[in-house]
Amino acid sequence: MNGFLNFIVSFATTPALLVGIIAMLGLILQKKPATAVIQGGVKTFAGFLVLTGGAGILVNSLTPFSAMFQHVFAVKGLVPSNEAVVALALVKFGTPAALIMLVGFIVNIILARITRFKYIFLTGQAMLYVSTMAAVVLAAAGLGTSWVTILLGGIFEGTLLTITPALTQRYMRKITGNDGVAMGHTGNMGYALSGWLGEKFGNKDPEKSTEKLNIPKSLGFLRDSTVSISLVMMVVYIILALLAGPHFVESSELSNGTNYIVYAIVQAGTFAAGFVVVLQGVRMILAEIIPAFQGIAQKLVPNSKPALDVPIVFPYAPNAVLIGFFVSFVVGVLSMLAMIGLHTTVIIPGIVGIFFCGGAAGVYGNAFGGLRGAIIGSIVNGLILAWGPLLIMPALGSFGAGAASTFADSDYIVSGGLLGLTSKAGSPALIALIIGFLVIVLILNAILNARDKAKEK
Repeated sequence: MNGFLNFIVSFATTPALLVGIIAMLGLILQKKPATAVIQGGVKTFAGFLVLTGGAGILVNSLTPFSAMFQHVFAVKGLVPSNEAVVALALVKFGTPAALIMLVGFIVNIILARITRFKYIFLTGQAMLYVSTMAAVVLAAAGLGTSWVTILLGGIFEGTLLTITPALTQRYMRKITGNDGVAMGHTGNMGYALSGWLGEKFGNKDPEKSTEKLNIPKSLGFLRDSTVSISLVMMVVYIILALLAGPHFVESSELSNGTNYIVYAIVQAGTFAAGFVVVLQGVRMILAEIIPAFQGIAQKLVPNSKPALDVPIVFPYAPNAVLIGFFVSFVVGVLSMLAMIGLHTTVIIPGIVGIFFCGGAAGVYGNAFGGLRGAIIGSIVNGLILAWGPLLIMPALGSFGAGAASTFADSDYIVSGGLLGLTSKAGSPALIALIIGFLVIVLILNAILNARDKAKEK
């Protein structure tokens, strides 16, 4: 039983396999020939491996950046990292987290089938992270790891992962130019807010887009995203390396003797290379998954859309990604200094989370609001990433108090914080909140359907 459960969990949390199989299923439902089915599945599988490989390169290049940053500022505190906190939590909550994830995926499929929110969440690791958070919060609330926890956690996760892509879809249509793909990430609430703020307070002139910055002809080479990202990151890495000093950077834990300036330059170039690999993986996935998904949309869940991981939007506005990252990073640093002054728990900026969430916030803010929208949206999203972890920490109970990390993205912060706050009123209140969440989504679906029918008349 444990071996089978481990297989299911491993399969479901490996996005490349999961999406590859789903692409093949879509092609089978369209009655495509076997050669086309195999080709579509393998290319989607390979595309996801390219994307995740690029993301791994990015993460590896940001690790020394984070180490130098903490050394320069000499602070200790919590580093928001979904990967770290989930790894710790799964030691104790592995089985309920896996079962919650399974129930959550089934709920997602059912809701996508019966409601207008036709989003199939396909980011496997995010599904596991949400189920782990639910297991920890519900256990801390006194529900333990019983079947009640598994059922409630699954309902909560399935409902959350169905509705949050809907929050961002209006902006996704603007970003991608079509309605074929959705955002399947746990920063959706922050991205939707960034998009809304960009639309309300940004510049609606298309010429003010971050991708149409007025760059002098002599600097025209900066229009190449690979070149601009490399140069900007090079400046940042070198400054940080100078502040950290050669003794620290050239230690065995970082460059292992390589000159600290050379090491900084190579890490900046590695970051840019990772970004290029991510973009290539995204292109491969989109070329295969959208046509293949038509089979699922037509047969199993009519008109459904795949909700894919956050790098899916990066190719559409690479300048906005860079702007969003740096704005969110600056906000994180300033917030950390404020926390030190206020003598609160210090949240050290998690560089990896800030890059992916901050970069995406920049893209969403730019969608309707141009450069100004990207900056405004990234500032607010940066504040959520910086201060939000303080809200979710109490919800994690004794586990949160003993961990050196916590959940990072906006969806964890908002939903987990709300669950934790409600749990203070007792288990019945928490149960009512989760069931109420599902009921509200169903009522909202009915209201919106009725509105659309009224418009047709």
